[in-house]
Amino acid sequence: MAAPNRASLITKTQKVLKKHFEAVHPPADRLLLEHWLYASVLEDAPGDKADEAFARLQEDYFELNEVRVTTVTELAETFSCLPQPESAGKRVRAVLQAVFEADYNYDLEPLKKQNIGKAIKHLEAYQTQDGASITTPFALAYVTQHALGGHSIPIDQSGLQLLFILGVITESEAEKKQTPGLERAIPKNKGIEFASQLHQFSSEFALSPQSTKLRTIIAEINAEAKDRLPKRKTKKEEEAEAEAAEAAEAKATRKKRAAKKPPAAPVSEAAPAKKSSTKKSSKKTEPKGIARKKPR
Repeated sequence: MAAPNRASLITKTQKVLKKHFEAVHPPADRLLLEHWLYASVLEDAPGDKADEAFARLQEDYFELNEVRVTTVTELAETFSCLPQPESAGKRVRAVLQAVFEADYNYDLEPLKKQNIGKAIKHLEAYQTQDGASITTPFALAYVTQHALGGHSIPIDQSGLQLLFILGVITESEAEKKQTPGLERAIPKNKGIEFASQLHQFSSEFALSPQSTKLRTIIAEINAEAKDRLPKRKTKKEEEAEAEAAEAAEAKATRKKRAAKKPPAAPVSEAAPAKKSSTKKSSKKTEPKGIARKKPR
């Protein structure tokens, strides 16, 4: 894709989104680690649902250490309002586990005083037990933008898909999670505003790709994008998806019930029956050396 065409599309995207979406700014007093945890629930989720999930996380757990030792399944229940609650639970737990194992505390505020490049490398160095980095590109860019004051626009999978549909990036770049030229085309003083508006649009489109309103906004940005829009599903396909979703939900419900069901009490051995002292046994006396089996 030619650089001028890419840059003009990004600029036009910014102008159109500004007409349809109002930028949302996170609390100014949020700690660096809090920005990281919030980014972990915001990724591929609408902002209002991320706010709800983050509030529940703060309300349901007394401290961060309690969250760290909580299972992903339990965290997924806390994040049930999100489109991908289990993925969010894994990200939150992985962040806390890696930070604690590396530093034995959760204080990342000193990173704000370091050079941005050095702070970013520090965040990238956090790994899971198998050596994989826990820092997703979206979360790293979000923390860089909101906690470190750098110019890095967070783009999640939904955002990559939308930028591909708009023609801003190629399919290959979307697969590699690359957005070349984005920070150059969007000035730093507009970075937070653009990131918020793009995220609102992409998360809404991911949930409702057939929305006429959202498709109209896409056409306003680039009329040629219609060829890359997801095809409308037939009634039969929608019914099949609904049935599959109901089956999956029923299966998950049965699994939860089975997990909550208390284990059955162990069966105790029956006490041997007492023989009447007035009746003589008709059985012959067993030879010595063979023990009588106790009735069960």
